[in-house]
Amino acid sequence: MINETGVLFDVDEGGIATLTLNEPARLNPITTAIQQGCLNALQRVRDDKTIRAMVLTAKGKAFCVGADLTEFARWAKNADPAAAETGQPSLGQQVGTMMEQTANLIIEGLNCLPVPVVCAVNGPAVGGGFGLALAGDVVIAARSAYFYLPFVPALGLVPDMGASWRLPRAVGQARAMGLTLLGDRLGAQQAVDWGLIWACAEDAQLAADALKIAQRLAALPAHAVQETRALFRASAVNTLAQQLAHEKSRQGELIDGASFAEGLAAFAGKRAAEFMPRS
Repeated sequence: MINETGVLFDVDEGGIATLTLNEPARLNPITTAIQQGCLNALQRVRDDKTIRAMVLTAKGKAFCVGADLTEFARWAKNADPAAAETGQPSLGQQVGTMMEQTANLIIEGLNCLPVPVVCAVNGPAVGGGFGLALAGDVVIAARSAYFYLPFVPALGLVPDMGASWRLPRAVGQARAMGLTLLGDRLGAQQAVDWGLIWACAEDAQLAADALKIAQRLAALPAHAVQETRALFRASAVNTLAQQLAHEKSRQGELIDGASFAEGLAAFAGKRAAEFMPRS
């Protein structure tokens, strides 16, 4: 196990990596240390071809409570009141730079990671933590967990960390807008019912259930996960005719590949398919 400031990172013998947010005393805010630790861990996953899937979770009672507002307050206190005149960055500019250089890169990194990601939401996912939780390919939450967007009603801000992109696509415009503007908490079971996440589990069973899902995902042909992500992204902007043509194009190429040949042989031989590891 690698213990960096802010995160833990481990890879088991089955090729399952686990990235754990590790500032439980503060409920895992998106600190500079957590952000850098996440970026380092994602790079390890990209570099280590033995890794077949990753679990993203957190220590303690919360998954992630979003922005480190204590750090923001410190930045604001230390900011030059005459920043506009002196050319020094404002608080908003500092936060924007942080988002561009680290926070947004985490979401983009999870979205294109070469292995599938299971997000195990062990407790409240708040603000930016909401977007982080939804960045997994398969999201499972503890029954006691909830999802909460305080941006508009509590802070006069807008959702970030990809939440404004994923939420309306998952639950529709009406529910996304109501949840964002009203700031109501969405419980784990209701999140399942709305189609926001895959499943919820009893709190004590969450880690085991997440590992089982990761093990199933690890057995998949890695390139097919990437292809499916890309296909679903394209469906958000394509017409039906365009999507059908895109499906035809990708299917034609993939059918000529090694994974389909193995799948077909396994079907004919009435056995489980054994796909090649990442290349």
